[in-house]
Amino acid sequence: MTTDLLSTEALARELLTRREGVAGVISLNRPKAIHALTLGMCESMRESLDEWAGDPGVKAVMIEHSEGRGFCSGGDINLLRRSALEDHGAAGRRFFHEEYRLNHQLFTYEKPVVAFMDGVTMGGGVGISQPAQFRVATEHTRFAMPETGIGLFPDVGGGWYLSRLDGRLGQFLALTGARLDGAECLWAGLATHYLPSEALPEAKRRIAAGHEIGGVLGALSVKAPEPKIAAHEGQIRRHFAFDTLEQVLASLESDQSEWAARELATLRTKSPQACKVSLRQLATSLTLDTFARNMAMEYRIGSRVIVLPDFAEGVRAVIVDKDHAPKWNPAAPEDVTEPMLDAIFAPLPQEEEWKPL
Repeated sequence: MTTDLLSTEALARELLTRREGVAGVISLNRPKAIHALTLGMCESMRESLDEWAGDPGVKAVMIEHSEGRGFCSGGDINLLRRSALEDHGAAGRRFFHEEYRLNHQLFTYEKPVVAFMDGVTMGGGVGISQPAQFRVATEHTRFAMPETGIGLFPDVGGGWYLSRLDGRLGQFLALTGARLDGAECLWAGLATHYLPSEALPEAKRRIAAGHEIGGVLGALSVKAPEPKIAAHEGQIRRHFAFDTLEQVLASLESDQSEWAARELATLRTKSPQACKVSLRQLATSLTLDTFARNMAMEYRIGSRVIVLPDFAEGVRAVIVDKDHAPKWNPAAPEDVTEPMLDAIFAPLPQEEEWKPL
């Protein structure tokens, strides 16, 4: 058996696509990695979406996960780290390039997309669910953009989605990597519906049978539990109102509550560079008029930060050695200067800039 055939068969196992009635179904199938996305999975999803876009028999697309925990834990972080260490980020840039094209394709897709966020929805999982017109949360949903803990930033369109949340919640999520449950996602607007997980098979059956999607999800929705994060809405709005990390830290330091102390301690563990990049990313995104321009900005950032010290070190500490004791470089917020940030955000040579399909 040839290597190409082996890789094709492996990909077919990682991403399952099928037709069910009037729906095209994409089922993520890497259960041991909580369905983290690989380059091949991103390319295969794009191909299926292209095919279904031109098929009049396909009225909607559903994105789900197969067996095991779901929904999608992110992108292929180990590949990105190896790329940073072995090929100066070339493979990592290729992954970002294709993943971001998938994100943009979903954002601009003309047929309704339903994402079933029934489980861990982080990083790359956010990137394939937030563009969907219908985003279904359940009691299993755990939503987060935890990239500042590995020296990265909330990419895959995170700059666009997080910056546009009310009450500076996006800045809070970007900096702290806080995890939201399904009820909190509904409260924040990150989910459009809250269904019990046991109702998902029936929802998918009705959608595939051609029933109106909003009506199906509305009929099967249940009242979500009270969102715990809502109790801290005022503190989040006050302390994360700033676009500089130093101001955020100082504001939290002025609050003697247990919540502020906990969030301050969390921020002290994050990469100062990644935090400053994230704040500028969200502020810049609000000045951009299209999602494509946002993705071009994020590609500029991503192509550079994966070869800076904090990314490889962050993945080492969290994923490889799991000692959770990264040594950030620069180590202090004041040592991450504006010229350093300018260099990360600067345009790329024209032939290297990201462009949508």
